[in-house]
Amino acid sequence: MESQLLAGNARATPHEVVSHLGAMQAQDILGSLWAVGARMRGGGESDVERAVAERKIVRCWPMRGTLHFVAAEDVRWMLALHAPRVLKRSRTRLERDFDLDAATLRRCRTIIERALRGGHALTRSEIYTALEREKIATRDSRGLHILFAIAHEQHICFGPKRGKQPTFVLLDEWIPEPSRRTREESLAELARRYFTGHGPATAADLMWWSGLTMKEVNEAIALAGKTIPNAPPRAKKAPVRLLPPFDEFTVGYKDRSAMIEPRFAKHINGGGGLLNAVLVIDGRVEGTWKRTLGKTTVDITIAPFRTFSASEMSAIEREAKRYGKFVGREARVSLV
Repeated sequence: MESQLLAGNARATPHEVVSHLGAMQAQDILGSLWAVGARMRGGGESDVERAVAERKIVRCWPMRGTLHFVAAEDVRWMLALHAPRVLKRSRTRLERDFDLDAATLRRCRTIIERALRGGHALTRSEIYTALEREKIATRDSRGLHILFAIAHEQHICFGPKRGKQPTFVLLDEWIPEPSRRTREESLAELARRYFTGHGPATAADLMWWSGLTMKEVNEAIALAGKTIPNAPPRAKKAPVRLLPPFDEFTVGYKDRSAMIEPRFAKHINGGGGLLNAVLVIDGRVEGTWKRTLGKTTVDITIAPFRTFSASEMSAIEREAKRYGKFVGREARVSLV
């Protein structure tokens, strides 16, 4: 929790948080805002969204074919390191299941680039409309896979929200000055950043998190060498935390036995890659939680794995209040 900025050592800005962790899983957009916010000293959802709009952090597919928040200066080298392998692995399925061969994807890319060029930011439905206008079908998830492929070809990424809808922008316009690293520099930086933001961890954990092969992981660790920090000393008692679905604390490791008893593991990961929001007490997952948003309130319903002491309940109430402040509502806690 110390490495993950969850032990009373929060950062001031979303950029500082994301840069420290290296990459933060972000397919659950509302949860990912709190994943950043939980590691900040104050602030709210609007501060994280502003960091996206100001191009300080970027939502994209930097590794494993999964959406993450990444610091803007890290987007290019991460994509260069990981995206070609993900796209190569997906080629057969794209062509077989969605009739998206190389020529069709080139045509899609031309249409999308033309629609976005000049600083335009378009929602998914607006991009689909542009494609459909040129007789490119987008139904039955085909449009999603077109966007996935074009993003992995490093042409588009997510831009600012428009209302409640995310938009897409041209990567070259959104981040016009790419940071360049050699493959070896990228591997070393990835290892250093992972162990800094997640350690103590194993090579197998880095392989799980990054999607690299074990051979590449071992190379990355060797290249990073002494720049990989020792694990920080354990805090005397880590604060109680309410963490969102797919938080790096639960998703960032292949082996999660240190944080949760095996008999409760199915409650945070019921299969299908779905990782639930969790209550963490002194570094251990002790329950799951859900939120219900009202106009002025947020109801936090906790499903505990054990009975809580009075002091633990007080700490849970304080953490719920912190979350309520982040989403701009009064928090109310109940147990089921």
